[in-house]
Order: sequence, then C-alpha cells, then structure tokens
Amino acid sequence: MSHVNATLTPRTRLRLARLIVDQGWTCAAAAKMFMVAAKTARKWAERYRAEGIAGMADRSSRPHRSPTKTLPGVVRRIVRLRWRHRLGPVQIAGRLGVAASTVHAVLVRCRINRLSRIDRVTGEPLRRYEHDHPGSLIHVDVTKFGNIPDGGGWRYLGKQQGDKNKAATALRTGRTAKGHPNIGTAFVHTVIDDHSRTAYAEIHTDEKAATATGVLQRAVAWFADHGVTVERVLSDNGSCYRSFAWRDTCTALGITHKRTRPYRPQTNGKIERFHRTLADGWAYARFYDSTNQRNTALPGWLHFYNHHRAHSAIGGRPPVSRLTNVPGHHS
Repeated sequence: MSHVNATLTPRTRLRLARLIVDQGWTCAAAAKMFMVAAKTARKWAERYRAEGIAGMADRSSRPHRSPTKTLPGVVRRIVRLRWRHRLGPVQIAGRLGVAASTVHAVLVRCRINRLSRIDRVTGEPLRRYEHDHPGSLIHVDVTKFGNIPDGGGWRYLGKQQGDKNKAATALRTGRTAKGHPNIGTAFVHTVIDDHSRTAYAEIHTDEKAATATGVLQRAVAWFADHGVTVERVLSDNGSCYRSFAWRDTCTALGITHKRTRPYRPQTNGKIERFHRTLADGWAYARFYDSTNQRNTALPGWLHFYNHHRAHSAIGGRPPVSRLTNVPGHHS
C-alpha cells in the first residue's frame, strides 16, 4: 500500500505510463503534468512496457541482501538466554558481547521483547488463538470458593473474628470435620464463549458429573436465547468431564467435546483468566456477611460483566457487543 504522502498511487502511475507508452508523450511532459521528476516518469514507463498493469503495484523496499544482519547462531543464543533465564537486552548483550540495541531488535523480531508474551512455566512464546464466531467453542471449568460464615469471614474481619464466626456457623449447621469447623465450599461452574468472552455461571455444592451436565444443558439453552449455537466445548481432564454422562450429554446436544492436554491449564487460559476476574470482581470485591448474600450478588455481577464491563481482549468493549443477535441490543 502506498504511504499517505505518496504522489503517485498505482492508478495514477498507470495513467502516467500510458501517456508515455500508448500516446507518445515525452517523459518530461508527462512528468510535468503529474508534478514528478522525469526520472520517475521514465521508471514507471519502462516498468509498464515490461510488466503491464501488474508492474504498477507497490513493491517491498526490503533489500535483497543484508550483509550486516545478525547471524542465525547469535539469534539462537539470544533467544535461548531470553527463554531460559528471562534476561533483559543489557544482560544478554553483556554475556554475548553484542550491542544491547542488537539484542533488543532480535527480541522484537522474535516477538519475545516483552516477558508478558512468554509462558512463565515453559519459557516458550505465548500462542494466542480466538475462534472466529460466537459458539464455535465454549470453555467450561469449575472454580471453588470457601463459604462465608454468618457475620463475615476473615478477609474483612481479621482471622480471630473470622474464626469465631466460622465456629459459630459450623455449630449451628452441625458441620465439623475431625473436630474442626467446616462450613463447606461453593463450586462455581463457569462457561465462557471463546470469541465473545460472554460468560455463564452457576453455584453448586459439588462438581459431580450430574451437576456438570446439568450446567452444560442450561448454558447451551442460555446461549441459544442470545442467538448463539454452541458447536464445541473445551474442558480440562476433571472426572466429571471424563464421565459417560458428559459424553452422552455432548452427543445429545450435538456438541464436539475436546479436552486440554494434561498439566497444561494454559490451553484453557480464557476461563482461567475469567476465574481471576470473577474472584476480584465478585467473590472478594466487598464485604459479605453470609454465603447467601454473596450468592445473591452473582447474577447482577454477571450482567455487569457481560453487558457493561470493558474487556481489554476485545478492544475495550463489553462481551455482549460481539453477539450479533441479542434481543434489543441494536434498538
């Protein structure tokens, strides 16, 4: 593509060349008409004679040879030090005896100039993906939050008062484990659309197969109400997702089930990141004096997340903006 200040575009070059080649204008006269140098007019005329209309297109300005380009062996050593030791350009330059600017240029070219683009566990560059339309893939998972004792928990009241409230709640509900108060765990079953990041969640007391399949059925129906047809589902290797009930439910719904590679939660990274947002925005966002109060706040927060919260991964827009058939959304 021609730059914004270019005098000649491909179409204008063609007009210039045709005046010279087809109509017999001199290069000087044609150049004067188009306010360019005669040398430029001659160049486009010669290219038109040799290649025709195709010769008017832009060409890369990249040189055929780069004799001062960093050697491949040095590039490999720079990348190896970046991956294995997370070193910066100055440290790598000191070890290899090259300029820091050269190291930085190599890191930029390899797209590992920012450590946020490198997987913390493997040191490999992050490979991000996104399906091209809503419903092409949904992610499912379960995250756990400890129940809140009556009167509030330790995060806001401190450990001493929190333990007292926990003991009183366990005594009231009759739940103890080996003499210790146990007020239970909330299992939040979450579903998120890969393309739009639209989320669905339910709170349950377990993560068994019957519960997980019920959540999937209701989530698919919820997405259908928003104009989204679910085609695939991605889960980890939890027992509920390896069950026959889960397999049969996916078959009945016409959904292809995929599982992540063992010990690679990064594959399901979108929903793992959503869990962190869920914790910060809902579970630990404010003081709750009971589990029921926190549970009651979840639907309202999900509406805010889907309809109003700006999402950095989709251009600062709310997830619902990527759904094309939401009732009333375009009114």
